[in-house]
Amino acid sequence: MRRRTPRHQPDGSRVLPLLRPISGDNKLSRFNFTGRRHQDMPNRDSCSSKLPASPYSSTSQRRDFAALPYDLLQKIAGSFSHPNLQSASLVCRAWRDALQPLREAMLFLRWGKRFKHGRRGVRQNPAKALDSFLKGAARGSTLAMVDAGLIYWEMGKKDKAIQLYQRAAALGDPAGQCNLGISYLQAEPPQPEEAVHWLNLASKAGHVRARYQLALCLHQGCGVDRNLQEAAKWYLKAAEGGYVRAMYNVALCYSFGEGFAHNNRQSRNWMRRAADRGHSKAQFEHGLRLFSEGEMMKAVVYLELATRAGETAASHVKNVILQQLSATSRDRVMFLADNWRALP
Repeated sequence: MRRRTPRHQPDGSRVLPLLRPISGDNKLSRFNFTGRRHQDMPNRDSCSSKLPASPYSSTSQRRDFAALPYDLLQKIAGSFSHPNLQSASLVCRAWRDALQPLREAMLFLRWGKRFKHGRRGVRQNPAKALDSFLKGAARGSTLAMVDAGLIYWEMGKKDKAIQLYQRAAALGDPAGQCNLGISYLQAEPPQPEEAVHWLNLASKAGHVRARYQLALCLHQGCGVDRNLQEAAKWYLKAAEGGYVRAMYNVALCYSFGEGFAHNNRQSRNWMRRAADRGHSKAQFEHGLRLFSEGEMMKAVVYLELATRAGETAASHVKNVILQQLSATSRDRVMFLADNWRALP
């Protein structure tokens, strides 16, 4: 008997066998071509979601996200980045309509950054940048509020900057909370307790600069009781997040045993990390450490970098070491310093 071979489509894929309806009850009528029931298919214009019954409830629950008030949804999404805003706008028609002003704000934000930094063929124009940021802020974007506040601060209009930071901070924007806290520290007169409050909120949200500023307040007892252990903890979190100044302070904490147990190895590690990222004082101190360990060539490179960054005391030590090196070694040191690039 000849064996039947399966049919193939022209592109080489096999033809799937058709499903046959069960006699007496055409059950295929309740299914679409994917095999899912029509009533189970999501409605792209609906934000409703049915949740399975929990062991604490005898009936299933139903959430209708489309019922969220527009103003509430706009407040929630005010600090969204452009990709997150685009994703949220695709959830349903109600969300798309509610988030329309914020999508417009993203356009103004983009143009504001171009005018501020002179990017993509646009000439630098602070006045047009501020105007674009303010239009974005008027549509509810906390990102635009913070950028407009920065320009006002640079212009010396600190009251207007603080007002914008307050709006962004109230909507939960970590950058706005951080800038508001720093503004209170620099206000006349300073308001350290308010500053610590906002820096603490931004720090818990993961803002690395806020963590560094909060650590400084804890270290100095500014607006809060002095607490070296807590200060060292926040320095370390900021350093692990890539904040270079915090790396230097972590190295000092380990070196002097403030907040952490004295640990030379950890101190050296964090000092080197800060130095490799361009911190001039760290470059000076790491160069001194290398000199004390007999690493003359490496020491001179770091001391030369520190000297170029304005650390005048580094030049005296550097000159002493250079006198002990050959002409070839001195040329090599200058070559390394000229081609040095800070780590990100």
